Amino acid sequence: DMKNIEIYTGPLCAFCDRAIALLNKKGVSFKKIDLASDPNKMEDMIKKTNGMRTVPQIFIDGLHIGGSDKLQDLENEGKLNSLLGV
Repeated sequence: DMKNIEIYTGPLCAFCDRAIALLNKKGVSFKKIDLASDPNKMEDMIKKTNGMRTVPQIFIDGLHIGGSDKLQDLENEGKLNSLLGV
């Protein structure tokens, strides 16, 4: 079952790269929303995250996961696969 995964990213962002690498390792497809190339999306992200401005911000089926560290925590706790549906 394909999940709708979105990741908001910024330029030269090591945390973004780390989160993307983990998602790629899981073999899931995701939509990357690059705030550098589409600054209007920043407002959407801030609304969806209740004011958070840091990148990355990750959403799985509309559920706000948070940033790279949160994604890694879920992986370490063995909870990421079920969220991703893998």
